[in-house]
Amino acid sequence: MMKKKQMTLAQLPEGQSGTVVQIQGGNVLAKRLEDMGIRQGKTITKQSAMMFHGPVTILVDRAQVALGYGMASAILLEVDATSFRIEKVEG
Repeated sequence: MMKKKQMTLAQLPEGQSGTVVQIQGGNVLAKRLEDMGIRQGKTITKQSAMMFHGPVTILVDRAQVALGYGMASAILLEVDATSFRIEKVEG
């Protein structure tokens, strides 16, 4: 049985994918994201994120899309918790 975990797109590590389960915002935000191909049930992959709450770049339907940190924080994803890559930090 696969273990699922929910987190926002802003929290998702780079290179990981998740399925959109909810847009936590009003109708205007939901419509704007839907126009970019981001809606409930879609699988998206986080490509990169800038430091200090900068833009988040994702891949959805083979299209690269950049979102602000606030928008990324409003997208709730479901991810397979067993597939997380854990990077070893050497110190």
